[in-house]
Amino acid sequence: MAVRVIEVDPFDLIVFGATGDLAHRKLLPALYHRDLDGQIPDDARVIACSRRPMSDGEYRAFAREAVCEHVSDVEETALTRFLDRLRYLSVDAAGGDGWPDLTALLAGREGVVRAFYLAVSPDFFGSICARIGSEGLATDLSRIVIEKPIGKDGASARALNAAIGQVFREDQIFRIDHYLGKETVQNLMALRFANALFEPLWNAAHIDHVQITVAESLGVEGRAGYYDTAGAMRDMVQNHILQLLCLVAMEPPESMSADSVRDEKLKVLKALTPIGADLAPTRTVRGQYRAGASSGGAVRGYLEELDDPSSDTETFVAIKAEIANWRWAGVPFYLRTGKRLAARVSEIVVQFRPIPHSIFGEDVGHVDPNRLVIRLQPDEGVRMQVMIKDPGPGGMRLRQVPLDMSFAAAFKVRNPDAYERLLMDVIRGNQTLFMRRDEVEAAWAWVDPILEAWAAHKEPPKGYTSGTWGPSAAIALIERDRRTWFEDLI
Repeated sequence: MAVRVIEVDPFDLIVFGATGDLAHRKLLPALYHRDLDGQIPDDARVIACSRRPMSDGEYRAFAREAVCEHVSDVEETALTRFLDRLRYLSVDAAGGDGWPDLTALLAGREGVVRAFYLAVSPDFFGSICARIGSEGLATDLSRIVIEKPIGKDGASARALNAAIGQVFREDQIFRIDHYLGKETVQNLMALRFANALFEPLWNAAHIDHVQITVAESLGVEGRAGYYDTAGAMRDMVQNHILQLLCLVAMEPPESMSADSVRDEKLKVLKALTPIGADLAPTRTVRGQYRAGASSGGAVRGYLEELDDPSSDTETFVAIKAEIANWRWAGVPFYLRTGKRLAARVSEIVVQFRPIPHSIFGEDVGHVDPNRLVIRLQPDEGVRMQVMIKDPGPGGMRLRQVPLDMSFAAAFKVRNPDAYERLLMDVIRGNQTLFMRRDEVEAAWAWVDPILEAWAAHKEPPKGYTSGTWGPSAAIALIERDRRTWFEDLI
């Protein structure tokens, strides 16, 4: 099946932090793939900026290494064409060095899209934006792309948004969440709103509960310094998981325009039942991994990796969330995320209610409720668990089987990385898959009371052995409601 590729307008993409891990693992390979598919016009440039002194040739060698390491079957002609687009400048994000060179390189191209990608610590977001403004580099065709975390709490997020807003209009600001660029996440929209089958059932009358799991088998690896200041709540729940919850729970938007979609997501965030000091002990669980085993052998615990025995940063969170509106009243959303868990998987499980009455006798087998499983990673796809008759002449016997659609198997095409789509959406100016300022602040308004409750209770995170599914309290969280985590699906 051929993939339709639409070329974007000419652009200058200026990447701050261009020698960092994000550029190496994600941005450069994504841009190479878009160039390989013919989506990037001849007049487009990628301007790499970092403090490290480096020539164009040296940076192209860095980019070649990144592409060859993270892309299979590299095509040499396409790679050479892509590398020729790259320019490198040594620019001090916190000071004045290198900015005149950047201004000179951009001069005369005010009529093309100019996208600034801040692949740097959030501590530099405000200063870089201020410098872009003072140097006169922000044009009507400019965009600014910022990565999470957007603040450490609601107050810092508002301050950061205000600083960026001093230079860029809201329609020029692209707050990126790579989960929203995943093929399956967008197929969730198609599944709900392009099929008559599901939407009439997508409510409390037919859905028993929803589970959202984002599990990682790795530890903090090289991110220990950052992670210990954030924890699983700030790193994953406030952004990725709440965005997935919004896409599952939102009302049908008026259209697929950016503001129509984001208006409906905002309504969900505002309808989340607050979890304060009174509810946090029974609605939330925070954990921290201990030494254990993984597929690669024995692994150290978080405190050993961090080399700080006093840290109480959580590496696991489970939450029972509820949405106080007409569609979802009484339907719990069970959220969990963690590091050093039993498997690397991200998925959404929509558990439907049991049939109201079974016409079958007890000897046919148990009639299980239908279940929709939306897998984000690995092996993106959608699976529907349905009841059928077991084949054979021996009478009526029922069993549950999956109606399975793997994207890789169904479409026979390479599944593009989320950054490929999101980078091209930045150039197009399409903000549908990016967070709006009020979304970010509404998410913090729900998360902040939980963080404050944890701080007030001063209870250390519950330990769990690496290679398991988290602390036993997370199992109790859902089993108190006579439900269970669907780990057998993973």
